[in-house]
Amino acid sequence: MTEMTKDLLARSLKSLMEKRPLDKITVRDVVDGCSLNRRTFYYHFRDIYDLLSWLYKKEAIAGLLPLANREDWAEGFRRFLSYLLDNREFCMCAFSSLDREYVEQYHYSVIYRRIYPIIADMDEGRGIPEERKAFLANLYALSFVALTVQWLQNGMRDDPASLVESLETTISGSMRHALIRYRKEAAATGETRRLKRVVV
Repeated sequence: MTEMTKDLLARSLKSLMEKRPLDKITVRDVVDGCSLNRRTFYYHFRDIYDLLSWLYKKEAIAGLLPLANREDWAEGFRRFLSYLLDNREFCMCAFSSLDREYVEQYHYSVIYRRIYPIIADMDEGRGIPEERKAFLANLYALSFVALTVQWLQNGMRDDPASLVESLETTISGSMRHALIRYRKEAAATGETRRLKRVVV
C-alpha cells in the first residue's frame, strides 16, 4: 500500500510538471490530483523536492540497473537515455529543479557500483590491484555522467542508440587495453618482489 500511495503521488506530480514549472506546484496541487490528503503526502515525503527525487530515482535510474555485467551495461545505459528522451519535459524540469551536484553525485554512485563489478569480472582473477580497478571504474563513471549532462545540455539531439554504440566501441577497446597493461604491470611488480626475496 505504501508503494502504491507513493506511485499515485508521483504520477500526479509528473502530470503537473508537464504543464507548469516545479516552483508553481504545491503539495495541495499534488494531493488534489490523486484524491489523497496532505497528511498522507507528508507521511511519505518531506516536500515536493523529496517526491521528485524519489520519482526520478525510481523511473530514470531503473534503466541503469542492468549495468552490472559486461553483456548488458550498454543496454542499461541506452534504456536510461531513452527514458530521459521519452520524458523530456519531466527530466529537464527535474535536472533544473534538483541540485545539480546532488544529481550528478547520485548518478556517479549508481554507475560506479555497476561498472566496478564488470571490471573485476574482466580481470578474471589475474591479480590486478584493487586501486587500479577502482581508478578505472572511477574514470568510466565520471565519463558516463559527463556524457549524460552534456547530452541533456545539448537538447538530447543525438539518438541514444547511436550514442551508446559509439560509447560501447570506445570503452570496450580502451578498457581491455588498460586491463592488459595493468596485468603486465602487476606481473612485473610481482616478479621484481620475487627476485628481491631470492637475492636476500
